[in-house]
Amino acid sequence: MTKIKTEYLGSLRTEAVHLQSGNKIITDAPLDNHGKGEAFSPTDLLAAALGSCMLTIMGISAPAYGYSLEGTTVDIEKIMGTNPRRVVEVKITFNFPKGNNYTDQQKRVIETAARTCPVANSLHPDLKKTIVFNY
Repeated sequence: MTKIKTEYLGSLRTEAVHLQSGNKIITDAPLDNHGKGEAFSPTDLLAAALGSCMLTIMGISAPAYGYSLEGTTVDIEKIMGTNPRRVVEVKITFNFPKGNNYTDQQKRVIETAARTCPVANSLHPDLKKTIVFNY
């Protein structure tokens, strides 16, 4: 069980504290929703959490299937909709370092891990997830 304590700091800003580690995250409302846009917005964190979760689950699988993810990056684009205001699509592009010659089996494991991470499984099915793997 994870515990987080979040405080409203005013001016559409919050501070969340991960109680076990003491790490903090500041959020700010985005410019297009009355905020300053000086930090991640809560919906930015949703998109970032999806990308981080995918990489983490891919990394858990790596030793068992003989591949490495070192140096892999993820570009994430969050697209908002209206009525109601919500995230309608997250575009995720994985960029693997050149020279990694993944086998077909390793690519299947990587892609399955990404698509079935806990965050992906927790999101509403109407949220479109566009995923690209650049091997």
